Amino acid sequence: MTQLARLISILTLLKSKRILTSTELSEKFQVSVRTIYRDIRKLEEAGVPVIPIEGRGYSLMDGYSVAPVQFTEKEANALITAHHFVKQTEDLSFVENFEEALTKIKSVFKSSVLEKSEVLSQRIYVFNKSYEPIASNALSEIQLAITNLNFVEINYRKANDPVISFRKVEPYAFYSTDQKWILMAWCHLRKDYRAFRIDRIQHFKILSEKFEDRNFNLQDYFRSEDDHY
Repeated sequence: MTQLARLISILTLLKSKRILTSTELSEKFQVSVRTIYRDIRKLEEAGVPVIPIEGRGYSLMDGYSVAPVQFTEKEANALITAHHFVKQTEDLSFVENFEEALTKIKSVFKSSVLEKSEVLSQRIYVFNKSYEPIASNALSEIQLAITNLNFVEINYRKANDPVISFRKVEPYAFYSTDQKWILMAWCHLRKDYRAFRIDRIQHFKILSEKFEDRNFNLQDYFRSEDDHY
């Protein structure tokens, strides 16, 4: 990769991620950390407002914008393929928001890439043998609650249980299995972490009240659960 191509890629990454370390960038582009330092200086000399954050890495000044990037045909195909998998999640809010985002992204596709992506979209099929005709419509809102540390109140119904229980939870993470989204949250009713299937949430309300982050880590949680067996 040429230095110019690397500089453009670094700028794109800085625009898409809040903070990047020189180590992350060196590993990404398989160059030395010293080379990354030189690249950052080149961007600064070109007028790009790169902000060094002591002990953490680099960021871009808020409000700085760059010209729309061009997507390669392979990158466009990856997005089109991802769209077909997203539609299998059965969460209406997530599908709608992804489709709106994809529409904006496709607006910067070159006409030739756009035409080919539309052909590919008609030739991709995703089969789900374990289909359940149950949809959810809470994923996008609860994602915001996770990143903003907002309490969420839910009415929840377990499988094969007619009783609906009220829970006040601290949402921490999502994972997907069998095309269903699972919310991991601290449940104030059970005083412990619990998993909630999004499509079994009958009603939810995002509260303005904030909770204190418990620094939950999903991988650590699963490892501790395995240790119990």
